[in-house]
Amino acid sequence: MFYKQLFQSPQHLAAKLEEVDYISADGAAIACFLGASLNRPLYLEGEPGVGKTALAFAVARAFDLPLIRLQCYEGIDVTQAIYDWDFRRQLLFVRAGQDNDTQSSRHNALYDEQFLVARPILRAFRESPVVLLIDEIDRADDEFEAYLLEALSDFSITIPEYGTIRPKVPPLVFLTSNRTREVHEALKRRCLFHWMEHPTRDHEMAILERKLPGLQESLAQDLVSVVQRLRALELAKAPGIAETLDWGAALQALGSERLDKDALDATLGTILKYHEDQVQVRRDDYASLDLPALTR
Repeated sequence: MFYKQLFQSPQHLAAKLEEVDYISADGAAIACFLGASLNRPLYLEGEPGVGKTALAFAVARAFDLPLIRLQCYEGIDVTQAIYDWDFRRQLLFVRAGQDNDTQSSRHNALYDEQFLVARPILRAFRESPVVLLIDEIDRADDEFEAYLLEALSDFSITIPEYGTIRPKVPPLVFLTSNRTREVHEALKRRCLFHWMEHPTRDHEMAILERKLPGLQESLAQDLVSVVQRLRALELAKAPGIAETLDWGAALQALGSERLDKDALDATLGTILKYHEDQVQVRRDDYASLDLPALTR
């Protein structure tokens, strides 16, 4: 199988991801390896900001595979996600008229390849090997899940007017969910499931060192301590890895050497994106963050 030749082992996959600056947890590398080896879509679930979407992009970069992304939203249907017909061109074709054609031949010609519009999933099937990212599937409706289940159950798309399309090499499929609602069991059964946690302290330090190499270690230690503490609070939106990196870059740009109250006040908007969360953290003069540097 194509992907087995690329992904030699979980350790090899993790090393390739690190080459493109994605520091993966052990479980994520194993899940990717198994998804490729077993030819199964990988269903990534977890809080926003834990690196689900970034993992798919990193796999594509690491192994030089094109990435096709389908961003899900409420109301998405087969015509936005899988295929559609170019009705305008079909209408022009009909108006042009072909007097010598029979009615059946004109009907067949209307549903010719030239009028078929490939949306992300059909494109992935045709252009594979590719990484197909179906992002935030929990935002889509139940009806769309049924379409998706059919496409992913045996990697085939049936178009009534055209026929069945199967890829020569199935795409490497990643589905992500922020768990805003429960996705149907039938879809999950078709996939390998992997829950992605916020990074541990050591993991987050490693990410900072790789992404922001000029950040002072003492400042990075302060920053990670606060981020880890913030995630333990009951906030509307806990900071993800992207917010950690944004915060580090902001502090670096300000020339901060340690995280004190002035620096925290000036940059709190890079780490907490809800006003209510900022008010909650500031209410006790940052005592809930339990960081000695803030008392200096």
